[in-house]
Amino acid sequence: MILALRALGVGDLATAVPALRGLRGAFGGRPLALAAPTWLTPLIELTGVVDEVIPADGLAPWRWERDAPEVAVNLHGSGPESHRLLHMTQPAKLWAFASAPAGHLDGPTWNEEDHEVHRWCRLLRHYGVPADETDLSLRVPGAGVAGGATIIHPGAKSPSRRWPAERFAAVASALTAAGHRVVVTGSESERPLCEQVAERAGLGAAAVPRTGLAELAGLVAKARLLISGDTGIAHLASAYRTPSVVLFGPMSPKRWGPPDRPYHRSIWHGTRSEPGDSMKPGVHPALLAVTPAEVLDAAAAF
Repeated sequence: MILALRALGVGDLATAVPALRGLRGAFGGRPLALAAPTWLTPLIELTGVVDEVIPADGLAPWRWERDAPEVAVNLHGSGPESHRLLHMTQPAKLWAFASAPAGHLDGPTWNEEDHEVHRWCRLLRHYGVPADETDLSLRVPGAGVAGGATIIHPGAKSPSRRWPAERFAAVASALTAAGHRVVVTGSESERPLCEQVAERAGLGAAAVPRTGLAELAGLVAKARLLISGDTGIAHLASAYRTPSVVLFGPMSPKRWGPPDRPYHRSIWHGTRSEPGDSMKPGVHPALLAVTPAEVLDAAAAF
């Protein structure tokens, strides 16, 4: 077995797809298991390369009661905690970034400024495995979803990455007036925010669909346009080559932004990249500097 660790969220999984494809290409005859949250399974299946999902909740300890992996690959972080978690499986080999505290010295040096896709492909190349950083695609799920929607996604994990609801609503209203069929998406916990945006934009209740991960992926795959903050759904737009306008705050798009393609637009008014998941209240100033008018200008290109 080849075991990869990536126990994070939607965007984290999407940015690791080229590395996972590299592992599949290098070890085509061995089972490839991914340690990740089980709620991501519908999306993991869309990669088409993972044979088994090993339940993992971040870096919480686990019990490993199976044969040791041939290779354990740390696609989660720089260590030492994630390295130690994989060491518990007693792999024949550990592929990971160098971490003296974890006693792992043969990996490449971690570079905080790497783009997230490049980071994990660079790790594999250090161990002689080619990985194509442009290979971000996911399968389109079979779930029946109407195509052609313009998706407004106002939520994000941390307050600093959530553009104000009234600005999303202003964009949604203007796009609706211009003939777009606008839907507002989010997790179940974000539903009140989505309903607030829809109400302010003058949209009906049907504009806030309830979607599982597979349905959300299908909606993005068939969408006309996505407008969101720096969060997981933006990476689904990259995977499906769906036109997108992505609004950045604390984190630079050079670290987490969409690929350099003509159908993606990143808007950022920051000067330096900062940690993206601060739980302090308030929207990051760089994100607050983004106006509805410039979002609509960017959307007009599609």
